[in-house]
Amino acid sequence: MRCAVSMFARKMFLVGALACLALPTVALAADPKPDAVIKNKSIEATVLLDDKIKADAALAANCLAEGRKWMAKNAAEAAASRKEDPQFFRNGGWTFERKYSIRSVVDNRYVSVVRSDYMDTHGAHPNSDVDTVLWDKAEKKRISIRPFFTETADNGPTMKAMLKAVIASLDIEKKKRGTTETATAEWYKDLEPRLLKIGAVTLTPSTEEGKSSGLTFHYPPYAVGPYVEGQYVAFVPWQAIKPYLAPEGLKIFGGERSAGDDDGQR
Repeated sequence: MRCAVSMFARKMFLVGALACLALPTVALAADPKPDAVIKNKSIEATVLLDDKIKADAALAANCLAEGRKWMAKNAAEAAASRKEDPQFFRNGGWTFERKYSIRSVVDNRYVSVVRSDYMDTHGAHPNSDVDTVLWDKAEKKRISIRPFFTETADNGPTMKAMLKAVIASLDIEKKKRGTTETATAEWYKDLEPRLLKIGAVTLTPSTEEGKSSGLTFHYPPYAVGPYVEGQYVAFVPWQAIKPYLAPEGLKIFGGERSAGDDDGQR
């Protein structure tokens, strides 16, 4: 009896397996189609815009124009490198990818965009970079955060307060990752109380609709820590910089940081 049951079980298993093989294959989600591509023996470079950016024709055109220039520059460098050292291209060309993603829209006017780059030039490891764009929908152009503050002079009170808050935020994250204070201090030396030296910034989403809860600063690997620690973000709540806000800043800031925004990328 046991043998008969065993034989029956094996037959049923084979029938089930064949039935599974006969089922239609479930299609995997396709990768997003790049909005611009350069592909040749030296390089494969792509630029991708998220759907929200594509919905704004002026912003999309601006980002795409910048992305195309970036691709062309790297394609020229790859071609020159391949001509000089062809042995480093035996297994294929360089890979470059740039993505533009909307992080927040404040007051239905100010759009924060995160620009993420991936680069593989056949070195010890691929590299990545991050930068940001602050877009004024009303003026249809890129702007800085200067209009939100009464002053933003290099080494001025606003920038000093902002840098202090940035370092405090980074210190918290550094402790989470087990980084020593000595190593941390060394990595902060390149941060300065200047808009162009404090880090790439976005307006942080808020619990209050149409508002920003503060500023998020984005740092790629090597900016404030070694490569193995990856990227960092520093959050500066608007209350920490409230004394320095201009009328436009007082208008757009409010509420608290949105839940789930800890990684600074949502």
